[in-house]
Formats: sequence, structure tokens, C-alpha cells
Amino acid sequence: MSMTPRAGLQIAGELAAFIEGEALPGTGLEPEAFWSGVADIFVRFAPENRRLLAVRDDLQARIDVWHRERRGAPHDARATGAFLREIGYLVDEPAPFAVGTRHVDAEVATLAGPQLVVPSLNARFVLNAANARWGSLYDALYGTDALGDLPPAGPFDAARGSRVVARAKAFLDEAVPLAAGRWADLGDPHGGVALRDPDQYVGRSERGRLFRHNGLHIEVVFDRDHPIGRDDPSGIADVVLESALSTIVDLEDSVAAVDAADKVAAYRNWLGLMRGDLVETFDKGGRTMTRSLAPDRAFIAPDGSTVTLPGRSLLFVRNVGHLMTTPAVRLADGTDAPEGMLDAIVTSLIGMHDLRGPGTVRNSRAGSIYIVKPKMHGAEECAFTDALFDAVEDLLGLDRHTIKVGVMDEERRTSANLAACIHAVKDRIVFINTGFLDRTGDEIHTAMQAGPVVRKGEMKTSAWIAAYEARNVAIGLACGLSGKAQIGKGMWAAPDRMAEMLEQKAAHPKTGANTAWVPSPTAATLHALHYHQTDVFALRHEVAARPTPGLDALLTPPLANGVDWSEAEIAEELDNNGQGLLGYVVRWIDQGVGCSKVPDIHDVGLMEDRATLRISSQHMANWLLHGVCTAGQVDAALLRMAAKVDAQNAADPLYRPMAADPANSLAFQAARALVFDGAAQPNGYTEPLLHAFRLRAKGSD
Repeated sequence: MSMTPRAGLQIAGELAAFIEGEALPGTGLEPEAFWSGVADIFVRFAPENRRLLAVRDDLQARIDVWHRERRGAPHDARATGAFLREIGYLVDEPAPFAVGTRHVDAEVATLAGPQLVVPSLNARFVLNAANARWGSLYDALYGTDALGDLPPAGPFDAARGSRVVARAKAFLDEAVPLAAGRWADLGDPHGGVALRDPDQYVGRSERGRLFRHNGLHIEVVFDRDHPIGRDDPSGIADVVLESALSTIVDLEDSVAAVDAADKVAAYRNWLGLMRGDLVETFDKGGRTMTRSLAPDRAFIAPDGSTVTLPGRSLLFVRNVGHLMTTPAVRLADGTDAPEGMLDAIVTSLIGMHDLRGPGTVRNSRAGSIYIVKPKMHGAEECAFTDALFDAVEDLLGLDRHTIKVGVMDEERRTSANLAACIHAVKDRIVFINTGFLDRTGDEIHTAMQAGPVVRKGEMKTSAWIAAYEARNVAIGLACGLSGKAQIGKGMWAAPDRMAEMLEQKAAHPKTGANTAWVPSPTAATLHALHYHQTDVFALRHEVAARPTPGLDALLTPPLANGVDWSEAEIAEELDNNGQGLLGYVVRWIDQGVGCSKVPDIHDVGLMEDRATLRISSQHMANWLLHGVCTAGQVDAALLRMAAKVDAQNAADPLYRPMAADPANSLAFQAARALVFDGAAQPNGYTEPLLHAFRLRAKGSD
């Protein structure tokens, strides 16, 4: 990788060329001043970044000693809390406060609806997600198992179509009831549709009528020339729902970005989104297709004025956390730069194109840049991010708190100190959410020395999980996030199981959370139904009155407490973890795919990213450490599952089989290292090993 000197730094040539040739033009910033400011930020903040990582290691070392000395003894919540406070793991709660975030878009502050997460390296997927603001309910119901079964193969099935129409009109009866009768009985509407609540009517367009319920829009499309509308009593051809209100464009867990080339590719897609000119051409079923950002949507209001609604999701960008460094920038002392700091600088620079650009396709109408910051441990790290964002704003000439932050509540020290974490970023916070997988991975690693943990499937019923999910919403509301920020819930990982999602994910709005993650645009349209069923903002008064779970349950580790598993149960658990581990790692290492639908051990496709990997590898490492299984049993399970994963990927021409020669498969060796070196990995993270093996794979191609 050729390096270019800039202000005492060494910058990868392609990164320097991208910034100077593509990202800087149009911002009013000159290259020399920019690089000088970048160098100053690294001088000021890189040492503190390293110190904070050392604090993590020191705290974990002390916790390891504590657990080893008490291994086998009953959990003592009072003693544990006192110890964690003594070592600085727990900090004092701030006095009651309300966040002061300003200039926040409605999608974040005052609306409730689904959220997508999309890997930044795939332009086609990025555009799909950005355009998922609106989705056809007819298509979502017809093409999935949402009605309880899958559509038959072949041409359009009229019987299924009738079921879809009936279900969609039943939804309309609930969300926008007519003044008299049912939507199924509505005749030709001619001049309009009489509603029980006329205020729900927003406007009309050439193709339909627009309504609003619980803040979300519903477009009923009337078209007698459409095959569906032609045979419908009222000419309804479709029901289109406002779906993915927001989307996180991800530079972190869902991508495999290990060098300058990867980073530039990700940054370039973010730039295309912020300029509004991202276009992707691809082949689909033998046809060449071109995708670009959807325009805004215009309707005529009852008073004759124009109502303009966004055609796209509001876009966040997820930076990487504090842990990793990047070879794309080398500091004056010859070390690689903290990757999260580079992300903060470059993604904010790119965000200026949206704030200052002349384009008609805008992201933030409120004038903000939205960054999700993952994997922060505690309030001190949140305060570090706040100070870093201050410095980036000064470098770019942005008003204070233009850069907003989303705090991922996915690490144990953040969960235990959530109010203090929010307080540390109180004037720029726009987002907190829960993430079961990463949070569980950190839970296992923090208690690694305490004893063997329960089986992975039992984790969701652990006491700490219920406390974690409830505390997140309760603390967020107490800190004044309602009306100023999102409170979110985690991902539904099975994109092919929409009937099950419709049943289970209805619980998320009922917690008082105003967003939750979904794996696809179609899932976003179906999940939007839940925000029509539950008025989140009305419910929050009830939620806020509930007691907030204390720390005792949250800090109770999920230990098996003397459970004696059979050999068959142990083998089953190892196979389950090993298959998930290998199925994901083989694509990450050999093909650079950071997120995809990976078949599980039962051949059910699950959307997986590094968070999935963290829990599986930490679980196996924990059982290995405590003698629940032997190294031989782990290796045997990995070899069995390598053969299964090879078979599951047999149709992929780019796939490299593992089972026949595991010693020479970098993917297999990476998966094995994640288990056998898992207890020693910082906070159980998978990135250091994945990056090392992926760089070897890229070097050997």
C-alpha cells in the first residue's frame, strides 16, 4: 500500500486521492488546512483513545481475579456492586437531567417506525435501504409467509391475491376507518373517501389518497388500469405504507473493511448518499437494472397547498468503535491510527455535502449529521466521543452539536451506567438501543472466569436480559429522550420468517421504544403495522410510571450453577455454535462479506454479522475454559460443521471448501482461533482476529 505524506501523517494514496478529489470539493475546505487539522486531532486524541482501552483491560483483569477467587460460591449482588464501584466500573448516577439535543429530524424525535441497518460496502443494498421509506403492503403480504404460508410457484395466484387484499383492507379498517362501512365494501370513491376522523386525510396525488395514523402515512392507490385495481370494487391497486423511517449505513459489524481500499469503497458510497447522486447498475434475472435514490413525494392537501414527504429513509452512519486501528493512516510515531477517529472525521466531512449541497435529494432537513457510535464502555468513553466530535466540528467549521451521536447500549459497563453515558453526550444524543447479541457476548466475557454459562438458547430468559431491556427504555425516558431521540430495540434476524416476526416483534413498540431493527425493506413494511397497532408516544406515559429495574438483576451473570449436561447436550451446543461460527467466518475471510443470510444448523436463513459471531465464539471459549468440553470435542465439532457448511454453500462458485483441508483453510483457522483464543480477546471482540486473517486472505489472492 503506497503512502502519501500529509501534515506529518502517512496517508494511504487512495484515501488521500479520495478525500482531496471527491470528499473535500464543495465543502469550502482546503486540503492543506484539512490535513493539518486532522493531524492535530490525532495528536490530541489518539493517546487518550489508547488510555481508555487500557482502562478496559485493567477493569477486566480485576474482575477476572474477583470471579476466580469466588468461583463456585453463590452470587452476592451486594458484594459485587460494592466491588465494581470500588474499581470504578460503576460510577455515580448524575442528578436528574433532560437531554438538550436540538435540530433533530422528526424521524428520530417525534415519529415511531422501523429502522434498517445496511452494509456500507454494497451500493445496491444501500440504495434499497435508503429507498425503503415506502413499501407496498400488497407485495409484502403476497411474497412472504406473513399470511401463514408462502406463495405458490409460478404465475400470480388469484386466490392468494384475494387473501392479500382482504388482509390489507382489514388493516385500513383499523388504522383509517371509514365514516360508514368497511373498506372491503367501498365502491368507486369518485371525489374522495369519507373517514370517521376526517383529520386523517392528508392529501391526494394522481395515483391515490394519502392518510396519516400514529404519525405514519398510508397511501391507498386507486388505479383502474392496474391488473389488481381493475377487478377491485373501489379500484384499489395497492396500499403503500411509510415503512423504514431511518436507516443505519454501517461501517462496522456488517462489513469486512480491513484496509484503505475497503474504507474508501465504504466512504464513497456514503458520499454518494450525502450528495444524492449514488447510482448502481446491476444484472437481475438477465436484465440490466439501474438504481438511484428515490425522489420526494408530493400530494395536494385539502386546502390546495402542496404536501411534500421524504422519499427516503433518514440516514445515519455507524462508525467503528474505539478498539481497532487502520493501516489507511499512519501516525507520526509509525503506528496505525485509531479507525473510529478516522471514521468520525471522514463521515462528518462527507455529511457536509448534505448540509451545504444544492441537490434536491436531502437527508437531514434539520441540519444534522447522524453518527451511531458502537461498543463504548461507560461514561468516560462517551465523554471522549463527545470531545472528539467537538474537535471534528471545529475542524470542519460546523456549529457545535451539528454532529449527533447514537449510543449503542450493547456493552455491560454502558448498560450499568446508562444514565451517566447519556449525560456525557446530553446535547448531541439522538439514539440509544439494545442489542442482544453483542450485549450477551460482553456478558459472557465479563463473567468468563466466574464459571460456565447457561446454554445459548437459555440466555434470553436470564434475569439480566429482562432488566437490560426494561432499564434501557426507562432510563431513556427519564433522561428526556422522548421527543428528542430514538429509543430502539434489536434486530429480527430471520428475513424469511415474517409470520413469526409479525407475532413476536409487536412487543417492541409496546415497550415504549420508537424504533426497532429489521433485516429487509419488506420486513420494514410489515413491521410498520406494529406502529399502527401501538401508539408508542401515547403509551410512554404508562411506561414511564413503571419502576426501573435495579442493578442487582442486571449484574447477575448467567451461570449454569452446577448443571450437569449430558454428552449429547454438549455436542449439540458445540455443533450449534460451531456451525454458526463457520458459516459466517468463511464468507468474511474468503469473500469479504460482512453480513449476509447464513443458513443455521437447521438450514434456516439468518441475517448474521459480527455480533452473532461474538456470542458463539465467547460461549464456546467459556465452556472450554471451565472444562464443560475438551479441546478435542471442540475440534471435532468444528470439523463436523465445516462439512455441513461446505454442503450448504455447494452452489456458490466463489466458495472455498474447508473440511477437506482445514489446516490450509484460513477461514477454518480463523474460526478455530476465535474459540481457542477467545478468552484472551479484548472484551471478547472478534475484530482483531478477523482482520488479521482477512488481510492474509487478501494478500494470498
